[in-house]
Amino acid sequence: MGQLRWLVKISYKSREFSVYTAATLSLPQPDHGVLRKAQRGDERAFSIIVRAYQIPVYNYVLRMVGDRSLAEDLTQEVFLRVYQGLPRFSLRSKFTTWMFQVTKNRVLDELRATERRPRAVVDLDDIPPLEVVDAPFERLEAIDAVWRAVERLNVDLKMALLLRDVVGLSYTEIADSLEVTLATVKWRIWKAREDVQLALAREGIEIFEEREIPTVAATAVAPPGPTLVPVPVLAPPALPAA
Repeated sequence: MGQLRWLVKISYKSREFSVYTAATLSLPQPDHGVLRKAQRGDERAFSIIVRAYQIPVYNYVLRMVGDRSLAEDLTQEVFLRVYQGLPRFSLRSKFTTWMFQVTKNRVLDELRATERRPRAVVDLDDIPPLEVVDAPFERLEAIDAVWRAVERLNVDLKMALLLRDVVGLSYTEIADSLEVTLATVKWRIWKAREDVQLALAREGIEIFEEREIPTVAATAVAPPGPTLVPVPVLAPPALPAA
Protein backbone atom coordinates (compact mmCIF):
# COMPACT_ATOMS: atom_id res chain seq x y z
CA MET A 1 0.00 0.00 0.00
CA GLY A 2 1.24 3.50 -0.79
CA GLN A 3 1.70 6.47 1.47
CA LEU A 4 -1.40 7.46 3.46
CA ARG A 5 -2.89 10.91 3.38
CA TRP A 6 -5.76 12.69 5.11
CA LEU A 7 -8.82 13.71 3.10
CA VAL A 8 -10.43 16.73 4.75
CA LYS A 9 -13.30 19.01 3.81
CA ILE A 10 -13.48 22.65 4.79
CA SER A 11 -16.52 24.87 4.63
CA TYR A 12 -15.95 28.56 3.92
CA LYS A 13 -18.34 31.24 2.69
CA SER A 14 -21.06 28.67 2.01
CA ARG A 15 -18.75 26.65 -0.21
CA GLU A 16 -17.11 23.29 0.45
CA PHE A 17 -13.62 22.37 -0.70
CA SER A 18 -11.92 18.99 -0.68
CA VAL A 19 -8.30 19.19 0.37
CA TYR A 20 -5.72 16.73 1.54
CA THR A 21 -2.55 16.67 3.52
CA ALA A 22 0.07 14.05 2.75
CA ALA A 23 1.12 11.93 5.71
CA THR A 24 4.38 13.21 7.14
CA LEU A 25 7.44 11.09 6.48
CA SER A 26 10.65 11.19 8.50
CA LEU A 27 13.56 12.86 6.77
CA PRO A 28 16.10 10.29 5.54
CA GLN A 29 19.50 10.23 7.17
CA PRO A 30 22.56 11.04 5.04
CA ASP A 31 24.79 8.26 3.76
CA HIS A 32 27.36 7.48 6.44
CA GLY A 33 30.19 7.47 3.90
CA VAL A 34 29.22 10.95 2.71
CA LEU A 35 28.84 12.13 6.30
CA ARG A 36 32.29 10.82 7.28
CA LYS A 37 33.88 12.61 4.33
CA ALA A 38 32.08 15.83 5.25
CA GLN A 39 33.37 15.48 8.82
CA ARG A 40 36.90 15.36 7.42
CA GLY A 41 36.30 18.61 5.56
CA ASP A 42 35.35 17.27 2.12
CA GLU A 43 33.42 20.19 0.61
CA ARG A 44 31.90 18.08 -2.16
CA ALA A 45 30.45 15.66 0.39
CA PHE A 46 29.09 18.54 2.43
CA SER A 47 27.45 20.06 -0.66
CA ILE A 48 25.56 16.78 -1.08
CA ILE A 49 24.24 17.16 2.46
CA VAL A 50 23.28 20.79 1.87
CA ARG A 51 21.34 19.91 -1.31
CA ALA A 52 19.49 17.16 0.55
CA TYR A 53 18.33 19.30 3.48
CA GLN A 54 18.35 22.96 2.48
CA ILE A 55 14.68 23.01 1.41
CA PRO A 56 13.20 21.59 4.67
CA VAL A 57 15.50 23.81 6.73
CA TYR A 58 14.57 26.88 4.69
CA ASN A 59 10.83 26.13 4.85
CA TYR A 60 11.04 25.75 8.63
CA VAL A 61 13.08 28.93 9.11
CA LEU A 62 10.80 30.91 6.79
CA ARG A 63 7.73 29.96 8.80
CA MET A 64 9.48 30.90 12.03
CA VAL A 65 10.85 34.32 11.02
CA GLY A 66 8.27 35.37 8.41
CA ASP A 67 10.76 37.00 6.05
CA ARG A 68 12.07 35.37 2.89
CA SER A 69 15.37 37.24 2.64
CA LEU A 70 16.11 36.72 6.32
CA ALA A 71 15.22 33.03 6.04
CA GLU A 72 17.70 32.62 3.18
CA ASP A 73 20.46 34.28 5.23
CA LEU A 74 19.67 32.23 8.33
CA THR A 75 19.59 29.00 6.34
CA GLN A 76 23.10 29.73 5.08
CA GLU A 77 24.23 30.47 8.63
CA VAL A 78 22.69 27.22 9.86
CA PHE A 79 24.65 25.17 7.34
CA LEU A 80 27.82 27.09 8.17
CA ARG A 81 27.31 26.13 11.82
CA VAL A 82 26.58 22.54 10.78
CA TYR A 83 29.81 22.44 8.75
CA GLN A 84 31.81 23.85 11.66
CA GLY A 85 30.25 21.42 14.11
CA LEU A 86 30.47 18.26 11.99
CA PRO A 87 33.88 17.12 13.30
CA ARG A 88 32.32 16.89 16.79
CA PHE A 89 29.11 15.20 15.62
CA SER A 90 28.68 11.61 16.80
CA LEU A 91 27.61 9.13 14.14
CA ARG A 92 25.63 7.34 16.86
CA SER A 93 23.16 10.25 16.78
CA LYS A 94 20.62 11.11 14.11
CA PHE A 95 22.00 13.79 11.83
CA THR A 96 18.60 15.38 11.14
CA THR A 97 17.87 15.71 14.85
CA TRP A 98 21.19 17.43 15.47
CA MET A 99 20.79 19.64 12.38
CA PHE A 100 17.44 20.93 13.62
CA GLN A 101 18.91 21.54 17.06
CA VAL A 102 21.39 23.85 15.33
CA THR A 103 18.53 25.40 13.34
CA LYS A 104 16.40 25.92 16.45
CA ASN A 105 19.23 27.65 18.29
CA ARG A 106 19.97 30.02 15.40
CA VAL A 107 16.29 30.87 14.95
CA LEU A 108 15.83 31.55 18.67
CA ASP A 109 18.88 33.81 18.66
CA GLU A 110 17.37 35.79 15.78
CA LEU A 111 13.92 36.01 17.35
CA ARG A 112 15.37 37.27 20.62
CA ALA A 113 17.36 39.92 18.75
CA THR A 114 14.39 41.14 16.71
CA GLU A 115 11.42 40.53 19.02
CA ARG A 116 10.66 44.25 19.27
CA ARG A 117 10.82 44.86 15.53
CA PRO A 118 7.79 44.14 13.29
CA ARG A 119 8.20 41.17 10.97
CA ALA A 120 7.37 41.19 7.29
CA VAL A 121 4.25 39.32 6.17
CA VAL A 122 4.93 36.23 4.07
CA ASP A 123 3.25 36.36 0.67
CA LEU A 124 1.49 33.29 -0.69
CA ASP A 125 4.06 33.21 -3.49
CA ASP A 126 6.78 32.62 -0.89
CA ILE A 127 5.26 29.39 0.42
CA PRO A 128 7.03 26.45 -1.26
CA PRO A 129 4.94 23.61 0.30
CA LEU A 130 1.67 24.80 -1.24
CA GLU A 131 0.69 23.87 -4.78
CA VAL A 132 -2.60 25.38 -5.89
CA VAL A 133 -4.06 24.54 -9.30
CA ASP A 134 -7.19 26.26 -10.63
CA ALA A 135 -8.13 27.23 -7.09
CA PRO A 136 -11.01 29.67 -6.55
CA PHE A 137 -10.33 32.80 -4.55
CA GLU A 138 -12.21 31.44 -1.53
CA ARG A 139 -9.86 28.47 -1.36
CA LEU A 140 -6.82 30.73 -1.53
CA GLU A 141 -8.29 32.76 1.32
CA ALA A 142 -8.79 29.59 3.37
CA ILE A 143 -5.21 28.44 2.79
CA ASP A 144 -3.89 31.89 3.67
CA ALA A 145 -5.98 31.79 6.85
CA VAL A 146 -4.26 28.55 7.89
CA TRP A 147 -0.84 30.15 7.65
CA ARG A 148 -1.99 33.30 9.44
CA ALA A 149 -3.21 31.11 12.29
CA VAL A 150 0.14 29.30 12.41
CA GLU A 151 1.95 32.65 12.36
CA ARG A 152 0.09 33.75 15.51
CA LEU A 153 1.15 30.71 17.55
CA ASN A 154 3.73 31.28 20.24
CA VAL A 155 7.29 30.20 19.45
CA ASP A 156 7.22 26.90 21.37
CA LEU A 157 3.98 25.70 19.77
CA LYS A 158 4.99 26.88 16.31
CA MET A 159 8.39 25.16 16.44
CA ALA A 160 6.88 21.82 17.40
CA LEU A 161 4.06 22.05 14.87
CA LEU A 162 6.30 23.02 11.96
CA LEU A 163 8.85 20.30 12.72
CA ARG A 164 6.01 17.79 12.57
CA ASP A 165 3.72 19.04 9.79
CA VAL A 166 6.16 20.89 7.53
CA VAL A 167 9.54 19.22 8.09
CA GLY A 168 8.15 15.76 8.85
CA LEU A 169 10.16 14.77 11.93
CA SER A 170 8.83 12.09 14.24
CA TYR A 171 7.68 13.02 17.74
CA THR A 172 10.85 11.50 19.19
CA GLU A 173 13.05 13.42 16.77
CA ILE A 174 11.23 16.64 17.63
CA ALA A 175 11.74 16.01 21.35
CA ASP A 176 15.47 15.50 20.75
CA SER A 177 15.72 18.56 18.48
CA LEU A 178 13.89 20.86 20.90
CA GLU A 179 15.53 19.21 23.91
CA VAL A 180 12.22 18.64 25.71
CA THR A 181 10.31 15.54 26.79
CA LEU A 182 8.20 13.46 24.42
CA ALA A 183 5.09 14.30 26.45
CA THR A 184 5.82 18.02 26.05
CA VAL A 185 6.12 17.63 22.28
CA LYS A 186 2.82 15.77 22.04
CA TRP A 187 1.05 18.42 24.10
CA ARG A 188 2.55 21.31 22.12
CA ILE A 189 1.51 19.82 18.78
CA TRP A 190 -1.98 19.03 20.06
CA LYS A 191 -2.32 22.54 21.49
CA ALA A 192 -0.99 24.17 18.30
CA ARG A 193 -3.44 22.26 16.10
CA GLU A 194 -6.29 23.13 18.43
CA ASP A 195 -5.35 26.83 18.38
CA VAL A 196 -5.13 26.80 14.57
CA GLN A 197 -8.53 25.15 14.29
CA LEU A 198 -10.12 27.65 16.70
CA ALA A 199 -8.58 30.57 14.81
CA LEU A 200 -10.00 29.23 11.54
CA ALA A 201 -13.41 28.83 13.14
CA ARG A 202 -13.36 32.51 14.13
CA GLU A 203 -12.87 33.34 10.45
CA GLY A 204 -15.81 31.19 9.44
CA ILE A 205 -13.75 28.24 8.24
CA GLU A 206 -15.08 24.90 9.43
CA ILE A 207 -13.07 21.69 9.22
CA PHE A 208 -14.92 18.39 9.07
CA GLU A 209 -15.15 14.90 7.53
CA GLU A 210 -11.67 13.52 7.98
CA ARG A 211 -10.62 10.12 6.63
CA GLU A 212 -7.45 8.33 5.69
CA ILE A 213 -6.91 7.03 2.16
CA PRO A 214 -3.93 5.38 0.42
CA THR A 215 -2.19 7.55 -2.16
CA VAL A 216 -2.12 4.75 -4.73
CA ALA A 217 -5.91 4.57 -4.62
CA ALA A 218 -6.60 8.27 -4.23
CA THR A 219 -8.10 8.73 -7.67
CA ALA A 220 -10.54 5.88 -7.18
CA VAL A 221 -11.55 6.82 -3.64
CA ALA A 222 -11.83 10.58 -3.88
CA PRO A 223 -15.23 11.78 -5.12
CA PRO A 224 -15.39 13.95 -8.24
CA GLY A 225 -15.12 17.65 -7.55
CA PRO A 226 -12.59 20.46 -7.34
CA THR A 227 -8.89 19.75 -7.67
CA LEU A 228 -7.34 18.46 -4.46
CA VAL A 229 -4.91 20.89 -2.86
CA PRO A 230 -2.17 19.94 -0.36
CA VAL A 231 -2.75 21.87 2.87
CA PRO A 232 -0.68 21.13 6.00
CA VAL A 233 -1.85 21.26 9.62
CA LEU A 234 -5.54 20.83 8.76
CA ALA A 235 -6.18 17.58 10.61
CA PRO A 236 -8.40 18.16 13.67
CA PRO A 237 -6.33 17.71 16.83
CA ALA A 238 -6.42 14.45 18.75
CA LEU A 239 -5.66 14.40 22.45
CA PRO A 240 -1.99 13.51 23.08
CA ALA A 241 -1.30 10.03 24.34
CA ALA A 242 -0.58 9.75 28.01
